[in-house]
Amino acid sequence: MSYSGWILLTASLVGVSCGLIGVLLILRRMAMMADAISHTVLLGIVVAYMVTRQLSGVHMLIGAVCAGLLTALLVQWFQSRGVQQEASIGIVFTTLFAVGVVLIATQVGNAHLDVKHTLMGEITFIPWETMTLPLVGEVPEAVALLSLVLAVALSAIIAFYKEWKITSFDPALAASLGIPAVVMHYAFMSLVSVTTVASFDAVGAIMVVAMLITPASAAYLWTDRLSVMLALGAAFGALSAWIGYGIATWLDTSISGSMAFATGLLFAASFLGSPRYGALSRLRRGRASKREPMAAEGAD
Repeated sequence: MSYSGWILLTASLVGVSCGLIGVLLILRRMAMMADAISHTVLLGIVVAYMVTRQLSGVHMLIGAVCAGLLTALLVQWFQSRGVQQEASIGIVFTTLFAVGVVLIATQVGNAHLDVKHTLMGEITFIPWETMTLPLVGEVPEAVALLSLVLAVALSAIIAFYKEWKITSFDPALAASLGIPAVVMHYAFMSLVSVTTVASFDAVGAIMVVAMLITPASAAYLWTDRLSVMLALGAAFGALSAWIGYGIATWLDTSISGSMAFATGLLFAASFLGSPRYGALSRLRRGRASKREPMAAEGAD
């Protein structure tokens, strides 16, 4: 595969994974948790590096997942003490991210961990960091990891589809049916953390947040069916990667930034043009409803 092909495949895998997980985040009204976890995983990555002094390996994933779960636990704890959800997320997110930045500045030294890399990623380097897989051959490490994460996320969504659906739309009903809502919540936070850290090194925090929230929000405008929403969220994530790469090539600018911008373009198109909740459709329905009483008056 060509250099640009690997970049597009990597970004598409990020878009599909984040699009699927993002739909459940949106339905659970936890969109800002995506922003929080995508930043606080930095602390887990830094701590994992400080313990092992290695920049790659499963320990990085474990550290990031632990940081994501710590974020969810602290947010939940603050909420139980009467702090509003938005304030809880803001407090935990900024504090843990700041600790991670301070540790990078004071403890990590010359290792390839920096705030700019964290925010923007290094997707242009993806094709050069490769590994050999049986029956497949040499592939970029990020492609192998993201493919595995996508398979795990897709399997978890399919295997527990009913549970995700009920706990997302009606947690009280889930509890009455004996579904362990708390267990499902932290299992979902683990999925968010794993998806985030798998995408983190390649595309950076900005694109991760954009891919987790914006394609899912666009899909939400098109349908009320969860299965269709999941499919659309994944499709919009992948399409954003392709459009963004075209913009980056055309303007000779940041690939990750352009892909994040493309998610906004797709959301704007959905916001205006979706047949049910789009602004233009609502405007047409409003005009039609005004004409009906006028037509009735004329008939009288």
